Amino acid sequence: MTTEHDRGITITAIRSAVPYLRLYQGRTFVIKAGGDVFQSRETTRALMEQVGVLHQLGIRIILVHGGGGQATDLAGRLGVESRFVEGRRVTDREMREVATMTLNGSVNTAIVAVCRELEVPALGISGVDAGLVRARRRPPRLVAGEDVDYGYVGDIVSVETGVLERILSDGFVPIVSPLSADDSGEVLNINADVIAARLAKELKAEKLVVVTSAPGILERSDDPQSLVSYTDVKGLNDLQEKGALEGGMIPKVTAIKDALYGGVTRVHVISWKVRDALLLEVFTNDGCGTLVVLDTKELRPEEANSSRIERLMNDVGGDA
Repeated sequence: MTTEHDRGITITAIRSAVPYLRLYQGRTFVIKAGGDVFQSRETTRALMEQVGVLHQLGIRIILVHGGGGQATDLAGRLGVESRFVEGRRVTDREMREVATMTLNGSVNTAIVAVCRELEVPALGISGVDAGLVRARRRPPRLVAGEDVDYGYVGDIVSVETGVLERILSDGFVPIVSPLSADDSGEVLNINADVIAARLAKELKAEKLVVVTSAPGILERSDDPQSLVSYTDVKGLNDLQEKGALEGGMIPKVTAIKDALYGGVTRVHVISWKVRDALLLEVFTNDGCGTLVVLDTKELRPEEANSSRIERLMNDVGGDA
């Protein structure tokens, strides 16, 4: 039975969310979710329920998904070696086949299937479809003194945002797999964080939201209590110089900075392990993860009541 106290909490939550609803309706959010959240139907459903809420509220959502864990698991079962350099997967011919089976196959299909249950009008696509992401094969490069050939890994040449604009205009939620191809039709694997950041830039997205298994960006990778609740590009650079960013967080931070420099004003890093983390981060003042901005002078008046923003401004000495 709903108590008076419960009703009061609900009404307060709705009222506090109203300014954000006015602010974000009709705007574009790009959400990048790592493969970990899609390891089970239960966790997939929990995230996509929140995506469905945002869609119903009139926010244009694009979800870019990973699937690295699933690819590694399948590769192990098939006897294919998995190799990573600074958090980025080396993709030989066999690993490319594994990536195709998992990213364009099992992972993308499973997400769309859950959306069907939730009545979210999702459409599964990849960077290959309709030339959405045009890429070229990455040449060997020097990494930490080693000449690394990443194999069938792509660097983005361009994106065809019109493909997504048409899908969004028709009321669908595109679920994007991070595979692409070059002009000869050679399938290439691209880091999902990189694709999400590029799409957010090109679509002039209001937000890029990065969904991870970690609580957000951490000062110490082995300590969940060291969550950085707010920072800017300088703060990210400081963390990187101190060696606080490791493994898969390195390409994420690179993509975050790329998005901010490209005009995306707000990037959020949240955990799928926190219940309703996406809604908390979007519709509450304090959020639950890490907020990253380029310059505090770009903060909007609507954000002035956020205690997290006020702490950020006091910390860096900025003003609205």
